[in-house]
Amino acid sequence: MTTFALATLGCKVNTYESQGYESALIERGYTEVSFKEKADIYIINTCAVTNTASSKSRQKIHAAIALNPDALIVVVGCYVQTAFDALNTMEHVDILVGSEGKSQLADMIEDALKDHRPRKVIQEARAPRAFEAIPVHRFEHQTRAFLKIQDGCNQFCSYCIIPYARGQERSLAEDEVLQSAQELVNNGHLEIVLSGIHTGRYGNGLNTNLTHLLKRMCEEVTGLKRIRISSIEMNEISDELLELMKREEKIARHLHIPIQSANNEVLRNMNRPYNVEWFKERVQKIRETVGDISISTDVIVGFPQESEEQFVDTCNNLKDMQLSFMHIFPYSKRDHTKAAEMSGHIENKMKKERASRLAKISKELYTAYKQKFIGKHVSVLFEKEKDGYLFGHTSEYLEIYCKADKAFLHTIQEVCVVSYDEELDRLIAVGKEEI
Repeated sequence: MTTFALATLGCKVNTYESQGYESALIERGYTEVSFKEKADIYIINTCAVTNTASSKSRQKIHAAIALNPDALIVVVGCYVQTAFDALNTMEHVDILVGSEGKSQLADMIEDALKDHRPRKVIQEARAPRAFEAIPVHRFEHQTRAFLKIQDGCNQFCSYCIIPYARGQERSLAEDEVLQSAQELVNNGHLEIVLSGIHTGRYGNGLNTNLTHLLKRMCEEVTGLKRIRISSIEMNEISDELLELMKREEKIARHLHIPIQSANNEVLRNMNRPYNVEWFKERVQKIRETVGDISISTDVIVGFPQESEEQFVDTCNNLKDMQLSFMHIFPYSKRDHTKAAEMSGHIENKMKKERASRLAKISKELYTAYKQKFIGKHVSVLFEKEKDGYLFGHTSEYLEIYCKADKAFLHTIQEVCVVSYDEELDRLIAVGKEEI
């Protein structure tokens, strides 16, 4: 029995790709074990979005070598792409794969086990290339499935190395998306989350777009109950997409739209393609079109040169927009980016303090948004049993707890929200028969 262990760092796209590596190896008869155990093969799916992420990637490599120096050590992903020369000289590392060649990883592993020769696959990151599919047919013990439809980035924000790690934008062909989606539904998944580095730019170069793909998925994927967009930039949300969301119940009423800052000067320093006033207008447009939609966001605090006044401006503008919740990140330096070379870097203590202040605002906004649903009927995809309740998510990505029959697990049910437990931060619902 040949065993493998897999460690994944970074984004949801990495998580999806790791699921593909796992599935391919299990199909070939390998057995997965914990990364903390001795294994024959260690796969480290790396991240390079910050210096800290790169450091954690190196730590995972060293941990694998320490667990079993004789194991096959496989390192894949963004950190390989950005630090190939350093990794290429590292002892005990057998397979290196950057942003190209990931779909052949299982073949490389089998070949390396046979002939004990290293494999090193690296290509210039910005070189044009086709979308590389890594099929995942089933997500074990999950009702929700992820489907990667896009890769790469052409935006070049000043703090980000992803365009150099992931390469140019590219998309999976529509027919292949639909085929994969149908397989996932056939294997028991009711909700599909469309993911990518720039999901909203799906179809660039293929003479299509995200709206057209969503229309086809709603019409052609038999048994699909819900489609969720993982993340999307504001300048990728067309009026056509909003109108489709308005009339098509299968598309989740939740958009995660990274703003990164709500101060215009900071946005310019970040090289973000909008200003605060336009962003606010689009938030209003989304709400006018799609009603009680949940709009969440990402915010970076403590960006180089961000003053206290600029931070307060960000806080006030985010309050005005009444977003449902925020993911808050203290700025983390990434070498080889324009932001890293800027003057006026802020001390960690100040970044953490600002993150804490904004987190309080986020909690207030999220609590207020959740309380709007008390007394309303919502459709919940029940995913698991937790603390004596069935637990799942609404179309708006609200967490719902409900005393209900276990037969409702892995189904979508209409329930009524009856209360909000502030201490446990839970929305409590009852089934229709109890209303």
